[in-house]
Amino acid sequence: MTPQLQTKYVFTLAIQVGAPIVAGDFGHGLRRIIPILGGEVIGEGMHGTIYPAGADFQIIRPDGFTELEAKYAFELDDGAVIYIENIGIRFGPKEALDRIAKGEAVDPALIYFRSVPKFETGAAKYRWLMHNLFIGVGARHPDRVELDVHQVL
Repeated sequence: MTPQLQTKYVFTLAIQVGAPIVAGDFGHGLRRIIPILGGEVIGEGMHGTIYPAGADFQIIRPDGFTELEAKYAFELDDGAVIYIENIGIRFGPKEALDRIAKGEAVDPALIYFRSVPKFETGAAKYRWLMHNLFIGVGARHPDRVELDVHQVL
């Protein structure tokens, strides 16, 4: 018998984002770069600040399906610095995706936004982040992305 997959909520990343930089259509979709301006890490026993560095590198396919690849870092209140590479996808009804592209608010329930964050740190206390798999459940807002990070048990 195969055990059931279980997850445990770990923290939320509230990521402030800047205006998209559009590199244009390169034949396989539209390349966009979304600057990361900062933000906050909020979780049980964990709190920190997202550095104003890094970006989300996106490819938006003609049907609106979006491939996401974000790279940035955050510092927890105890001084530990953690690098994150977050690969994901976002998709939903065309009308909702068009509204997101215009910077408008969209009900997160309309959008499938999932990712697989991978962490790196030299802080021994947080090495467990490197030894586990995680799933992110995201929501895009006009000025930020909120990503709830769940550990796969």
